[in-house]
Amino acid sequence: MRFYLIAFCLGVWLLQQQATLPPTRWLWLLPLLSSVLWLPRFSQTTPEILRRLAVALLSLALGFAWAAWRADLRLTERLPDHWQGVDISLVGVVSGLPQSDARGERFVLDVEQVLTPNAPDVKRIQIARYWPRDAVSRTPTVHAGERWQFTVRLKRPYGTHNPHGFDLEAWMLERGIAASGYVREQSAPQRLAARAGTPVAWIAATRAGIRERIDATLTDAPYAGVITALVIGDQRGIPPEQMRAFTRTGIQHLISISGLHITMIAALAGWLVAFGWRRWPRLAERLPSRQAGLLAAMLAAASYSILAGFQVPAQRTLFMLAVLALAFWGRREPQPFSALIWALFIVLLIDPWAVLSAGFWLSFGAMAVILWVSVGRVALPDKLRGWISVQAALTLALAPALLLLFQQVSLISPLANAIAIPLVSWLVTPLALLGVIAPPLWHAAAWLMDGLGQSLVWASALPWAIAVQPAPTGWAVLFAVIGTAWLLLPRGFPLRALGAFLWLPLLFPPHASIAPRHFEADVIDVGQGTAILIRTARHTLLYDTGPAFADSDAGERIIVPYLRATGVGTLSGMIVSHDDSDHSGGLHSVLRDLPTGWLLHGLPATSPLLNNTPTPRHCQRGQHWQWDGVRFDILNPHATAYGETSRRDNDFSCVLKISSGGQSLLITGDGERRVELELMEQALRNNGTDLSATVLIAGHHGSRTSSLAEFVEQVQPQISVFTMGYRNRFGHPHPQVVSRFREQDARILRSDRGGLIKLTFSEAGVATSEYHPFHRRYWQGSAP
Repeated sequence: MRFYLIAFCLGVWLLQQQATLPPTRWLWLLPLLSSVLWLPRFSQTTPEILRRLAVALLSLALGFAWAAWRADLRLTERLPDHWQGVDISLVGVVSGLPQSDARGERFVLDVEQVLTPNAPDVKRIQIARYWPRDAVSRTPTVHAGERWQFTVRLKRPYGTHNPHGFDLEAWMLERGIAASGYVREQSAPQRLAARAGTPVAWIAATRAGIRERIDATLTDAPYAGVITALVIGDQRGIPPEQMRAFTRTGIQHLISISGLHITMIAALAGWLVAFGWRRWPRLAERLPSRQAGLLAAMLAAASYSILAGFQVPAQRTLFMLAVLALAFWGRREPQPFSALIWALFIVLLIDPWAVLSAGFWLSFGAMAVILWVSVGRVALPDKLRGWISVQAALTLALAPALLLLFQQVSLISPLANAIAIPLVSWLVTPLALLGVIAPPLWHAAAWLMDGLGQSLVWASALPWAIAVQPAPTGWAVLFAVIGTAWLLLPRGFPLRALGAFLWLPLLFPPHASIAPRHFEADVIDVGQGTAILIRTARHTLLYDTGPAFADSDAGERIIVPYLRATGVGTLSGMIVSHDDSDHSGGLHSVLRDLPTGWLLHGLPATSPLLNNTPTPRHCQRGQHWQWDGVRFDILNPHATAYGETSRRDNDFSCVLKISSGGQSLLITGDGERRVELELMEQALRNNGTDLSATVLIAGHHGSRTSSLAEFVEQVQPQISVFTMGYRNRFGHPHPQVVSRFREQDARILRSDRGGLIKLTFSEAGVATSEYHPFHRRYWQGSAP
């Protein structure tokens, strides 16, 4: 049976790899495959093996079909394309926990009624309500569990598309979010009920109430966000520097509702009830104390899981405990591996998109490793040695997955977890949960967490705390997993050490090299902003760092993960073109995570962004250097520009030209009409400055304030690249600008359509590739 359940789960995973949903006509194969169920068991080995393989194939097809059917239903709930950007009035209940920031408040709304005639019946949306610019008070107005009437303007789910990047559309699909958008204040929003009478609203309001009580009790406690995460599963209150320390020390799985916490709470509740039940003979006569304890344990586990938002680790643990509880209830010998596989099956039956999350693989993978090294062993070590062995096995076994998902693995994790697991699971978490009844206990939990947190911050700063490596291939990860399973076989198994050889493809991945006098430019998809990685044979340059977000920035979320995945561990230099948040937003995150040689910029000399930066210098016309046979020239601004008080921020943009072998790339940042006129004037005056370029990164994302017809004609690009966000509020690129490039027969590439755009320059010309069109999944849309 376990083999068939695994085959079903494999079918679910296989569906999530498809670029398009399969047509329904192939479903006629299912009745044909189902005929194998009528075959009797064979006494001969070969026919019986074939019969079982046929049943496994049927299970795989059923998993594939189940996931396809669920996906088709979920996609039909999405906002139709022609309703994007149109005002829609609706009534709904605020589910989840609203999040406030400097710009406004964001929340998920479960729609109960659509009031606009003929508007689509969306079920769940994610919307923002922005503060008025002149608002004196920025107190949140929307609370969990309330029923509201809003007029909203929506768009379909759409994210950035980069190799090894976060898939926003998959995240929204799994959560059933059909669209995102913002509240229109012209039609005043109305609160219809302070508490909607639905189970979802009650749970949301309860979680929000607990969060408010924790915030009120632990006003100045540095680790109040961790206490909130342990009680209700909301990690958004944890500061980035703390989360970074948890990640680098490998204990981030404890700072959430982990399976270990749920198991501990279930065991404690079950033991207490069973202990008390035995003291009441009349109760024990009606129901044995063992079964009463099992019921109490499952009730506690289910309550804690729901309170935590019912995330994948909570689901896995709850379903595993349910399977084990059923076995104990029927007085059967529990089989942990069977329980894990049944939990895997149930999770994917309920949520077929769980396979898309890193937490799914790490959660089930960690549990499988623990069972692999502890169940069925003849000679069991003492508790201390067993604990150390399990921690070492987890570090080794999860390393391939961590390198594939995050391109880093914590080397200090075994030691950090050996200290943090007992402290967090047996002291901090129980105190945090009991604090719901007795709030002063939250102070004790926060005090313990403060001591642990300071130690983790110190440990995370050690230079050897983590190992960083380029993203491995799927085959390298598969070989490493097989090698790990071989290495972790019981002692005495012959040739266990041979498993280490299967790690070689992971530890020594092939590296693509760039020939001298060639260079590559990766236009990273950061949404409405710019970030371009330029690489020569031995040097790397980052031009701009993308936008800042409400709670993070493109440097942390997009750029650094991409650079690590591609093997870029250091930057020779960086250019931040000018003082605009969609170009400089990720500066500090990139500098924090990647050693950088120098910084050229077009920022004001007093900009706080320049604090703690490596040897910052202003960009000035005439600066130039050569790397590996490739020439770099700064064409603008001129030296006296920084003293011009009337000059707009965009016109301080650093203009960079890169040339080699008759091919060139011109980047003008957000330079507008004034910058382009200065460039043409300089070219005319010197009669030696060549503005022509093979590829031009269109100025100011294609705004009509840039890309003058005369400038485009003088540059004569063969390829023009526009960097912009999907359906951005500025309307970039402007149709007139696009037509100017088309008149020059330039090929148009857009980051909102193509995702990351790779440009490879050589004597033979410029080769281009777009990430999104060739790596699409069925849930991902396309820009108009």
